[in-house]
Amino acid sequence: MRASLIQIAVDPDEPVEDRRARVARLVREERGAADLVVLPELWPMGAFAYEAFAAEAEPVKGPTYEAMSAAARDAGVWLHAGSIVEAAAGALYNTSLVFSPDGGLAASYRKIHRFGFDKGEAVLMGAGEDLVTVDLPGLTAGVATCYDLRFPELFRGLVDAGAQAFVIPAGWPARRLAHWTLLARARAVENQAYVLACATAGTHAGVEQSGHSLVVDPWGEVLAEAGPGEETLRVALDPTKVATVREQFPALKDRVL
Repeated sequence: MRASLIQIAVDPDEPVEDRRARVARLVREERGAADLVVLPELWPMGAFAYEAFAAEAEPVKGPTYEAMSAAARDAGVWLHAGSIVEAAAGALYNTSLVFSPDGGLAASYRKIHRFGFDKGEAVLMGAGEDLVTVDLPGLTAGVATCYDLRFPELFRGLVDAGAQAFVIPAGWPARRLAHWTLLARARAVENQAYVLACATAGTHAGVEQSGHSLVVDPWGEVLAEAGPGEETLRVALDPTKVATVREQFPALKDRVL
């Protein structure tokens, strides 16, 4: 399976509608080059642009849905379209959207672990409750978002639900880049699964973003890693490798808890 991670740079001077159109073009450019395309977290306005959340919130089937559904269909790819600020029943959620190659919505995931402690996302958004997996060509992928990466219990739950890979869009601060790469590799090693971690570049409300999207194999080896700026990272995945690693080193069978 071929995967493309599009590391979007968020420029506060670029209107959201212009960024949607630009990102849709980037997705379409992956036609014939990828089976799966992954975008970062909250790329329409930036993960730290808290003051814009309410103004830019949209229903699941809002403008980002329409643009990304059409792009997935035109490119003929599975598309993890990163996440949006979802407005639903008077609340806001950090919601990921996954589209099938016909443009249909294959899955949505409301971020369970909200970042910010006593401010920002943690107080502005509701928490999701459900674990989500998606059957991709040859692989079952578990869906998580950014801060979720720090909570290994979530990923164990996804493994129990059949996940062989994790797709993780993020808006990760540059000052904690070392944590980003360390945790992505740890989640891959401990679960013997692929990790496709797609981050943003640029600056969100004064917070410099890490970039450095990466793909990690089930042994914890980094197959590809982006730099700090906008970039498309392309990598080939072997769906049989997960089963091979789990058979050769059957650590998951020794779980007690």
